[in-house]
Amino acid sequence: MSLPVPDPSPDPDRPDPDGQLPYQVAVFARRISVAGELDRAAFLLLEQLAATGPANVKTLAAGLGVDSSTVTRQAAPLLRERLVARLPYPADRRAVRLALTPLGAGRLAEVRERRRELIAELTAGWTPGERAVFCALLARFNDGLLDRR
Repeated sequence: MSLPVPDPSPDPDRPDPDGQLPYQVAVFARRISVAGELDRAAFLLLEQLAATGPANVKTLAAGLGVDSSTVTRQAAPLLRERLVARLPYPADRRAVRLALTPLGAGRLAEVRERRRELIAELTAGWTPGERAVFCALLARFNDGLLDRR
């Protein structure tokens, strides 16, 4: 199964991709979060901690492209669920870093696996080339968003 090549000529019966794309991106973000049973913000924060190791709120905020108060708010439920822990800085006991706990690492691994399975199921009828093109275009889209920060 290969993707149809869009006809550049306007077709009044075909939805306008420029009008549909914002909706499709929003639907994708909501559905992938629900499928993983971990909200988007929590997933991204856990991913950031898994990738970088323990970090302070300011560093996490910079890596996620949000402000510090947002990270503090997003971390609160993760701390309550013991998916994330506060670690003191050795040199300054007043300062803390957030760290992924073993429970958090396990939960993140479960969510990653469920998402991989979901994506494999949804793209089962796609060719390897179609999956590669979709991934490349989605990465390009996300990189464009990153560049806007």
